[in-house]
Amino acid sequence: MSTKLIDDAGRVRQGEEIDAHKIAEYLQNKVLGLNGIPEIKQFKGGASNLTYRLDFEDISYILRRPPIGKKAKGAHNMKREHDVMQKLKPHYPYVPEMIAYSGDESIIGSEFYVMEKFTGLIPRANLPKDLNATPELVRAMCMAAIDKLVELHQVDYQAAGFEDYYKGPGYVERQVLGWSKRYRNAVTPDVPSYESVMTWLEEQMPDDLAPCIIHNDFRFDNLVYDAQDPTKVFGVLDWEMATVGDPMMDLGGSLAYWIEAKDPACWRLIRRQPTHEKGMFGREELMEYYLSKMNLEVENQKFYYIFGVFRLAVIIQQIYYRYYHKQTKNPAFKTFGVASSMLEQYCKKLIKSPSQNLSQYPLSFFDNLYYSIRFALKQNAG
Repeated sequence: MSTKLIDDAGRVRQGEEIDAHKIAEYLQNKVLGLNGIPEIKQFKGGASNLTYRLDFEDISYILRRPPIGKKAKGAHNMKREHDVMQKLKPHYPYVPEMIAYSGDESIIGSEFYVMEKFTGLIPRANLPKDLNATPELVRAMCMAAIDKLVELHQVDYQAAGFEDYYKGPGYVERQVLGWSKRYRNAVTPDVPSYESVMTWLEEQMPDDLAPCIIHNDFRFDNLVYDAQDPTKVFGVLDWEMATVGDPMMDLGGSLAYWIEAKDPACWRLIRRQPTHEKGMFGREELMEYYLSKMNLEVENQKFYYIFGVFRLAVIIQQIYYRYYHKQTKNPAFKTFGVASSMLEQYCKKLIKSPSQNLSQYPLSFFDNLYYSIRFALKQNAG
């Protein structure tokens, strides 16, 4: 396996340290034959739950804990995420094996869980330079990712024991109203209200499709590819928001991160995955491929995309709320308020556009210039 392609962790960020001795003591009571004090590193990817690598002498594990600062009610539930993966593992083998969960906050200052470490290629904003990412390889990686989403949506949620996660009809409505409430609770003085976007979503809500297990954050940086054969996905990570619901709402969430090569530079500033690479599907092609694999015919496809973009804006704003109120010092979050504002304009103009094509880009040249300047000013601010 090429070590140059393997996703790696680095130094733990200031203010997000955990006690290696306490973790060692806890795990030694859970794992037979585990000895020593682990070296702890932190993964830079992700802006929600914090992810660490625990390197013992003969084995490595992954530890997940909630972020520092204010948390939205019901969010960052480590016990729930642990239980979802433990339950799903026999039916969807791409889930890591769970090692332990602890609700004892005296150990590291919060609840946490520890799981098997998958070693492979996790695509971030750009594919590794050593990958030799030809358009043919990139297309195969793209199809492998969508196939894993399709495979998840085809798991029998009742056979997998997920009946308690199904809250009955009205999933789309609950999501629209729930994410709207979350946004209102996270508003800061320097971002827009999103009221017109939330009103449109309420007015355009379609009926639910047949329920299935959904990931709710399915993107490239939550996938683990085989570094020896990057056309194969062997791991799917980050099950924090998984539940039973409408599969198109899951796809809409994924589309929100799907920034194409032809999208203007302003929009590419918020790109976090390599969907710009030659060989990648466009958003419209992605929708067509998914629907054909799922044997679905869906009207008002733009609704799911706009909902996904709005939901992304809420997630960004919740993170920015913590940064704005100095509950986290991560400098990566300083431009999130600008991103929240730009996404609002994107949603509003996409709503007004008569085209249903998901690969359209509705912001104007002047919009792009305005937000590019705002991004630069915020990024360079002290």
